Amino acid sequence: MPITLYIVRHAKAEDRAMFMSDHDRQLTSDGIMAAARIGRYLHGKSIAPDALISSTAPRAKDTAKVIAEQIGYDPATIQLNDLLFDGGPKAYLAAINALPNDLKSVMIVGHNPDVSYLAEFLTHQNIGSMSKGAVVAITFDGTNWAEVSGRTGSVVFQIAPKQLPQE
Repeated sequence: MPITLYIVRHAKAEDRAMFMSDHDRQLTSDGIMAAARIGRYLHGKSIAPDALISSTAPRAKDTAKVIAEQIGYDPATIQLNDLLFDGGPKAYLAAINALPNDLKSVMIVGHNPDVSYLAEFLTHQNIGSMSKGAVVAITFDGTNWAEVSGRTGSVVFQIAPKQLPQE
């Protein structure tokens, strides 16, 4: 039975100000709307992950919450992982490899360039730099989460908010 991973780059965030740490940047109103559009798109495809994991940075957490609300996932059950903020692609892979095997689909929300590198590593396909709010869906056949590694997945779809109609 295949397992599916949805890799999401956080939506558009405010520019970094001199007095603000990069970690604490918030989503802009455009970012909130883009995350909602992506969430509605995913809901329209009947995507309902068994787990949703996010970086602890507010822009990632809020992207995860907005998407969760749109797809009917309880935002209170989003798992936060502080290593996803600045831990590099290896932190994402470690989080994925530690997932329990009863989960058949998982969404992970984080930051570039890590999420783009991760998607390309897992699929060995040219994903490019994921745009803000973009999602890449990857399936893995005949494997469990602990076995997910380089070249083990296949891209099902890749979508960005700018590809969806404005509302």
